[in-house]
Amino acid sequence: MSGDVGLAGKAAVLFGGTGGIGAATASALARAGARIALVGGRDLARAEAVAARLPGDGHRGYVADIASSEEIGALAARVAKDFGRADILVNGAGVTRAIPHADLDALDDALIDLLMVHNVRAPIAAVRAFREMLAASGDGLVVNISSIAATTAVGSNVAYCAAKAAMDTMGAALARALAPAIRVVSVSPGAVDTDFVPGRDRQASERIAASTPLRRLASPEDVADAVLACATHLRFTTGSVVQVDGGRHL
Repeated sequence: MSGDVGLAGKAAVLFGGTGGIGAATASALARAGARIALVGGRDLARAEAVAARLPGDGHRGYVADIASSEEIGALAARVAKDFGRADILVNGAGVTRAIPHADLDALDDALIDLLMVHNVRAPIAAVRAFREMLAASGDGLVVNISSIAATTAVGSNVAYCAAKAAMDTMGAALARALAPAIRVVSVSPGAVDTDFVPGRDRQASERIAASTPLRRLASPEDVADAVLACATHLRFTTGSVVQVDGGRHL
């Protein structure tokens, strides 16, 4: 390791910043010195409250509908005005529903479309909107919060697995297209100890933990540490998938 690995003077934009992983990631990046533009979905008061609790100064809460490229573009303009820069973009807004893989009738078109918007179209729209600022940084970084479901094909539903696989492939393509100005990395958790998956009860979580080589679920902080590492230590990494799953993919 060489040089300064802190994030002082940098600005990070976090979509999905009010969720468990998002809030933990915002805190980790803020502790390293970054100013945070924390983006929630609809509840501005909640986004502002999470931002206000972050260590350090200069953080702000925002909301944007990630299904709207126009709102993402407007958000980028507000961040440019408020922060004057964007060095790190974290695409972490997520949604899913637990549906048995064989129950294709329950996997309705609306949920399939929603998952593809959240995991493919919205991240592309965010990169498009923030590309100029990320490239101007001289050390631009995009981190997409993926899932080991992309490669194991074991996840909350079939469409979720497909959407995360698309996210990883999109990330690799963008890493090649945007280099050398911007790096793109996927951080790929296994099961995380949050309430992200509706219908996954404590008993199900305990079964998952018991079947994981490291014998526990990932914490939001585990995922946040991986994002921080991408920004501070893994500076020669792009187009890669960083797994944070306790060996669950094995």
